[in-house]
Amino acid sequence: MENIQSYIDNFLNHIKLLRGDSPHTVRAYKKDLEEFFNFAKTEPTKVEPVTIRGFISEQILKGKAKTTVARKLSTLRSFFSYLYSEGIIKINPARVVTSVKTKRSLPKFLTVDDAFKLVESPKEDKFTVQRDRAILELFYSSGIRVSELCGLNMDDLDLKEGLIKVRGKGNKERIVPIGQKTKEALKKYLAIRQILRIKKKFLTDESPLFINNRGGRISTRQIRRIVEKYAKTVGILEKIGPHTLRHTFASHLLMEGADLRVIQELLGHASLSTTQIYTHVDLKHLMDVYDKAHPLSKEEK
Repeated sequence: MENIQSYIDNFLNHIKLLRGDSPHTVRAYKKDLEEFFNFAKTEPTKVEPVTIRGFISEQILKGKAKTTVARKLSTLRSFFSYLYSEGIIKINPARVVTSVKTKRSLPKFLTVDDAFKLVESPKEDKFTVQRDRAILELFYSSGIRVSELCGLNMDDLDLKEGLIKVRGKGNKERIVPIGQKTKEALKKYLAIRQILRIKKKFLTDESPLFINNRGGRISTRQIRRIVEKYAKTVGILEKIGPHTLRHTFASHLLMEGADLRVIQELLGHASLSTTQIYTHVDLKHLMDVYDKAHPLSKEEK
């Protein structure tokens, strides 16, 4: 297993340095690969397609969700593709393994009323409350990922022009506009942030945009808790997180007639096919409105 681990470690270093994958993604890859080789009990250079099929079948028999199994297969494909590109193996055994068919679920998103209630719920003039308000406003105004928001630095923000520079997957940068209400929320937060830094004499770098009470960069876990906390405050019973606000941002833009390619750019999707899921969301919204409002639909019921 020691030799196997060296292959895994080299691959993980590769995706961290060259692809810029997040620590969460790297940990998931590591776990998937170690689980596979515990099953395979053979060197990566000796793995055959039948071994991978056996592993996938075992995962399904264990009752693992199809999305989880599909992710594990994707991990193996990336791993063996890396070995092939490095000349370590002559044939990629994962390439001929059939994909696991998964049902693509529509993303959850909030109504306009719920979105407004959520972002406007933090009202006190305390540091944490103003910070939380700015975070919620920024999520709904820009549709950025939680990791992207957490990674924002002070010099990524241009309040005068109403723009933020976002580093997405693979360290790809994009410029995203923000609305007037978000600019106002950020100004209030930054004013209190500066007072707190002077008062508490934070010794950390001034670079992180969103900081915790100790002056360090806020974590993605803290941000998720913030979203969950205020969702409960305004009576949103369904569990939501930062990604729900990303979906809400995209869905509301599409409902208002925004071009799909513009939404793709704002979200930082590499492929338009990823963004096209929102066309199905919009269709569902239209059908719901029709069912509730059209006289014929009411008569049929």
